[in-house]
Amino acid sequence: MSDYQLGLEYAKTQDQSDDLSAYRNQFHIPKDTNGNDLIYFTGNSLGLQPKSTMSYVEEELKAWAELGVEGHTEGKHPWLHYHEFLTENMANIVGAKPIEVIVMNTLTANLHFMMVSFYKPTKTKYKIVIEADAFPSDKFAVESQLRHHGFDEKDGIILWKPRKGNELARYEDLEAIFDLYGDEIALTLIGGVNYYTGQYFDLKRITSLAHFHDSMVGFDCAHGAGNVKLNLHDSGADFAVWCTYKYLNSGPGSLAGCFVHERHANDRELNRFTGWWSHNKETRFNMRDEFDQLPGAEGWQLSNPPILSMAAIRASLDMFAEVGIDRLVEKSKKLTGYFEFLIEQLNNPNIKIITPKDPSERGCQLSIQVLNADKKLHHKLTESGVVSDWREPDVIRCAPVPLYNTYLDVYTMVEKLKEILND
Repeated sequence: MSDYQLGLEYAKTQDQSDDLSAYRNQFHIPKDTNGNDLIYFTGNSLGLQPKSTMSYVEEELKAWAELGVEGHTEGKHPWLHYHEFLTENMANIVGAKPIEVIVMNTLTANLHFMMVSFYKPTKTKYKIVIEADAFPSDKFAVESQLRHHGFDEKDGIILWKPRKGNELARYEDLEAIFDLYGDEIALTLIGGVNYYTGQYFDLKRITSLAHFHDSMVGFDCAHGAGNVKLNLHDSGADFAVWCTYKYLNSGPGSLAGCFVHERHANDRELNRFTGWWSHNKETRFNMRDEFDQLPGAEGWQLSNPPILSMAAIRASLDMFAEVGIDRLVEKSKKLTGYFEFLIEQLNNPNIKIITPKDPSERGCQLSIQVLNADKKLHHKLTESGVVSDWREPDVIRCAPVPLYNTYLDVYTMVEKLKEILND
């Protein structure tokens, strides 16, 4: 039996007792033409800007203005080591050891760099398993890797599909895939949290299954980092990648994160693309030394990183370190559960939540399917002050992000949806 209650007063009371409610004031909340806060439920696409971001970026602009090239070694946060200021906090967010994490490049670029190292096909073992409705960029990247190695992309991909009439993937069906094709599968690449349904997969279970069949394992955690407890180290996955501009609030197109399990930290035999930033820090600027690879995830870097992007990431990660992923996930489950409760109380036969009902199998995203609806519904929601995300053919994705969304946001959004549906 749910402890949630109907009514405006309940939402207000929950916000008043929420120990994270003050963090909303640390974000810029988009406003409508009348200056009222919009209900922003698209943190799963682009997180809001922390108010601290500007000062973090300005600090580096000032260092550049005042120090020039000396900013690499002087100043409050020397650029030469800037990525190191992010490592521990990022590792805590994704459940990894610092040696396993690096902030570099962008998401799909990192995915390709990881496949250079961990996709090692042979003539008989070359296939790649992905979920049927993987994020398009992942699918495109996998197809291009197969072509690069001389394989047909249609033959080389095995899709983990939901059963007919279902939206969620089942582990039994993945096990059946490995029973049939285990000797042919070289890589298992799954989205840690599916972008469409919001299903949070059991990373450890998938890794154990794939490793049993001698398949490398990687996860795209773009919709998981900062949203759920990924526990990447304990999962045993070989690698993972994620962006930082969704739940990690680092700004559009900002740098991405990469995880490489520590068992690979000192493996110099792994094939990889390299550059001078993966070279020994002590001798990097000697310029004429032979390549001396850094251990751990740092050894996959190529170039000196864009500092202004990293400054924005540091602003967000400092806030995450202050709050802690445990408190965020705790509020996320309550807020999303309340959202689910209100949607169900509409008793509308045309509405179905396709995200898993079990809170341990989802993050803060709910994917709401509205039968017989089209994008006009989304436009009406937008006009009413709700910023949500439409996915064809009939799904509204909504993410009540615990750092800046409120119970009142959730209550008001459902009331607006009810009005639109009854109009």
